[in-house]
Amino acid sequence: MDLFDFQLEKDKLKEAPLAARMRPTTLSDFVGQEHVIGVGHVLRNAIDSGNLPSMVLWGPPGSGKTTLANIMARAINSHFSAVSAVSAGVSDLRRVIDEARERRKLSRQKTLLFIDEIHRFNKAQQDAILPYVEDGTITLIGATTENPSFEVISPLLSRSQVFVLKPLSAQEISAILKRAITDRECGLGAFNVEVNEMALDYLVAMANSDARTALNALEVAAMTTLPDEDGKRFVTLPVVEDAVQHRAILYDKNGEQHYDIISALHKTMRGSDPDAALYWLARMVEAGEDPLYIARRLVRFASEDVGMADPQALVVCMAAQQAVHFIGMPEGNLALAQAAVYLSTAPKSNSLYAAYSRVKREVTQGHNAPVPLHLRNAPTKLMKQLDYGKGYKYAHEFEGHFVRQQNLPDSLKERQFYEPSEQGFERQVLLRLKSWWPERYSKFGKRQS
Repeated sequence: MDLFDFQLEKDKLKEAPLAARMRPTTLSDFVGQEHVIGVGHVLRNAIDSGNLPSMVLWGPPGSGKTTLANIMARAINSHFSAVSAVSAGVSDLRRVIDEARERRKLSRQKTLLFIDEIHRFNKAQQDAILPYVEDGTITLIGATTENPSFEVISPLLSRSQVFVLKPLSAQEISAILKRAITDRECGLGAFNVEVNEMALDYLVAMANSDARTALNALEVAAMTTLPDEDGKRFVTLPVVEDAVQHRAILYDKNGEQHYDIISALHKTMRGSDPDAALYWLARMVEAGEDPLYIARRLVRFASEDVGMADPQALVVCMAAQQAVHFIGMPEGNLALAQAAVYLSTAPKSNSLYAAYSRVKREVTQGHNAPVPLHLRNAPTKLMKQLDYGKGYKYAHEFEGHFVRQQNLPDSLKERQFYEPSEQGFERQVLLRLKSWWPERYSKFGKRQS
């Protein structure tokens, strides 16, 4: 690159969006992903040694895949060639490869080929670069938001190391924003920008772990705020709301509201009120609460408050969790909503919850009696001689595939832990139990747990 090109690139960077201007150029400035680039980890060791393997960086948008690729190219003094799988074709790849071969021949400089959104390349396009990854003509860095096991061909994947990048935490996004606010050379420092705490918290929540989104929203908010008499630009929550065209929802993911609203959701579902359940669910979802946290609470509710009254509730909630994991947000919000409405309108029973509480108390506070001999396995001759398994009745050999026998230790043979209600499907369970154990379950049927 000559002086003219260098100045052109410098001028171009000045006009670039804040996210591009604030892109770190060294590992010391890079925020997040300590599990792969922290001191002593594999990728950090590879960068420090200057001996990078071909790799695939798999992570959500805004987690630093492109930035990390640029940093690696600088660190090992390689020529950096970047293409986007959205617009590049086989001819573009061949041109980069031809240039890499020539560069290797003339200056022995390595070429690092960065393919953004590599999952968008078809099999033929991925096949085109395979031989040159294998012979070392290029070092490949592919970036993808999709599971490479399904989107990258096996031969290419077997010649690459996969590094999984995690979503940036709220603290990491906040650190990136604060740096941009104070940086006078590449950030907003020269504009005397001040962002109050509520506005900053909303920018962090709204970004949903995407640093690029957070920085772009910050820039719009700052640059559309007129300076006061002292030349300061005060960015407040209403300014940020206007900039991103979305009203902030009052919610603190780490504070009292987090617990108050999840409690409200749980209690309104228990109260069989789908309208209120949807409202409290939306309050959390739209404020940026972790959707998998919500899914975990719905799964818990399915067993604790619906239980055997509708065993399908647990299936619906697990399907919602899988849907959120599979399609992400915001599309996954309807799966959570469906589960919340299902739970709200399902028959309720806490029999299972109460039964487990009784069992837990017995196990943790009572005497742990030995397993009755007839219920023990007898895999050895000695065990058979000691009467292990003796007298056990195999249920499938009896009419109705049921036979009465003692299944608890002698000290607990009269104890009853599960007390079924007559709610929903549990009524059928109760009828079954009455036919098998009439002396134990005949007393149930009039009251509901």
